[in-house]
Amino acid sequence: MSLVELIARADERALAAGGLACLDRCLPLLGGDDEVLRPLWASLADGSGWAGDLARARDLIGAGRPAGDEAALLVHRMLESAPAERTAGALRPWADACSVASLGVHRLLDPAAGPGPDAGDAGRPDAGRADAGDAVGPSPLVAAELRRQAMVLELLADHGAQGLRRALEVTVEGRRVLRAVVSRRARGTAEAGARAGL
Repeated sequence: MSLVELIARADERALAAGGLACLDRCLPLLGGDDEVLRPLWASLADGSGWAGDLARARDLIGAGRPAGDEAALLVHRMLESAPAERTAGALRPWADACSVASLGVHRLLDPAAGPGPDAGDAGRPDAGRADAGDAVGPSPLVAAELRRQAMVLELLADHGAQGLRRALEVTVEGRRVLRAVVSRRARGTAEAGARAGL
């Protein structure tokens, strides 16, 4: 089943987890505490509302937005557009938008996904979501993010609330990968600046 189909069939909890997981994996772009979204995960586990925790997360993360960083702006939009009411009707468009935004973040950060003239359909932020068997495959970082997004939705579809722990583990693994990519990019930028100053 494609990612688009998984989102279309997901229930309220799976949609919330799918969108939250995309946001959580992209946190390294904002330089925030890895635990800042943990209360939102806890609310999914116990079925409580998340409006208060969502507002606190926005307060904690909002001040650190890097100006002019396209990838970081995508992450902020995920957080700012999260619905306070956890209903399937409100969550489905958000989860879908988070999926596209997270893939866009990974595409922007993947050195193998340079948006050159030959990138074709694989250069689109949503490439691979509708057809996992696309002959023009996404870059490695984007392909891994596609797999993680599908895995989170499948875990919730198959196991309900019991799948949340494994979904969080998949998300933490993806966050570590992206943090390493962000760190390498920062080192590369610093080295380029140092060379330019010589």
